Amino acid sequence: MTTKKIAVYAVLTGLVAAFHSNFSQAASPIEHWTQPSGAQVFLVPSPGIPMLDIRIDFDAGTRRDHRDQAGLAAVTAGMIDKGVSAGSVGAALDENALGQAWADLGAGFSVHASADRMSFSLRTLTYPDLLSKAVQLAARELGEPAFSELVWKRERERLGAAIREANTRPATRAGRAFAAAVYGQHPYGFEMTEATLAAISVDDMKASYATWILPCRAKVTMVGAVNRAQAESLVHELFSRLSAHAAASGVGCPSLPAVAEVAPLTQASEQRIAFDSAQAHILIGQPGFKRDDPDYFALTVGNYILGGGGLVSRLSDEVRERRGLSYSVHSDFGPGLHAGAFVVSLQTRPDQADEALRLVRRVVADFVVHGPTESELQAAKDYLVGGFALRIDSNRKLLENVASLAWNSLALNYLDEWSGQVQKVTQADIRAAFARKLQPDRMVTVVLGARP
Repeated sequence: MTTKKIAVYAVLTGLVAAFHSNFSQAASPIEHWTQPSGAQVFLVPSPGIPMLDIRIDFDAGTRRDHRDQAGLAAVTAGMIDKGVSAGSVGAALDENALGQAWADLGAGFSVHASADRMSFSLRTLTYPDLLSKAVQLAARELGEPAFSELVWKRERERLGAAIREANTRPATRAGRAFAAAVYGQHPYGFEMTEATLAAISVDDMKASYATWILPCRAKVTMVGAVNRAQAESLVHELFSRLSAHAAASGVGCPSLPAVAEVAPLTQASEQRIAFDSAQAHILIGQPGFKRDDPDYFALTVGNYILGGGGLVSRLSDEVRERRGLSYSVHSDFGPGLHAGAFVVSLQTRPDQADEALRLVRRVVADFVVHGPTESELQAAKDYLVGGFALRIDSNRKLLENVASLAWNSLALNYLDEWSGQVQKVTQADIRAAFARKLQPDRMVTVVLGARP
């Protein structure tokens, strides 16, 4: 490592540590505007240290996959850091040269695809000489990815090996069966396989990327030591290598195909999967709710009480503490642009699987009907409100939260109102919300590894 790189790395590490230990003041108000390109920008100025975090989200997640090319969004995102093509501002860089260029700047750039979005993340110091170079390099990676045939052949082989290895894991097998049963024909349930990988070509990636990754589709979140004028200029530079699309003068962004909603379950189903495992894996659930659902706070507080609160939850008390059927049991909602799954998950001895399954079903059904006690509700509020500051105690955490509210079109004062919304939740709110969202008599059950 060169002396320059060591110095930059030391400064960046020290500033991150200082920020984590000293972040206590309330976040600045979120500034929001739309560029002429159509890109929406969300800025939280944080001038305390010379650092900037940027997140750029596009509607290019796995919900855009087709069943026969499941994994297209994920592998496209994975190819972005594998090199850039030659452009007007620089020669081509392979993945090693690209990684070295980021290391020389003491900055970082990453890309990943989730269920709903493809996200590009940049972290850099804001010293003028470093910031301009980091943004220029990010612009190249965003707008000029190489999509090398040779690299994709290697990556496809690597991913195929990873899929084969994952197929040997009981949790993976159970999770895939559960997702397929809950989501049906919806892309949330599609599975990347060796066959779907074989159906994805570099040309497919290039075509999809050119369709998905347009400035007019972008939601850009920035947290750090820049003002609005600087942010506007940086966003313009970041998109300077992308195909332009006119968004002014009434010309809109080209529409992407609509994605159907997750279909509700019409009846219960149960799968028993034979597997030689020391533990039986049990998953129970159904489609839940979308992230912008007005029941969000009631469901969040209620789920903490039911099974999201770890060892203090209702499920943990009944399944672990009272009967010793499992070391841990957990419930969760996964809301997105579409209804993400509600799932209860646990592992138990194979000979105890049926007993544990009956108990979990009874606890969930009882909670849907009766809801929490007053003491459970108050304890949940105390924990959630008391821990809220830890959700935004660094630039990166704040960035994630602001990017989430931007992506889900939530109010700009959402974070300011979060604790108050939690405090407003009543027992009746939770009972009503759970009754609307969960149907215990129509849930999917997957049991893998239980002995007959």
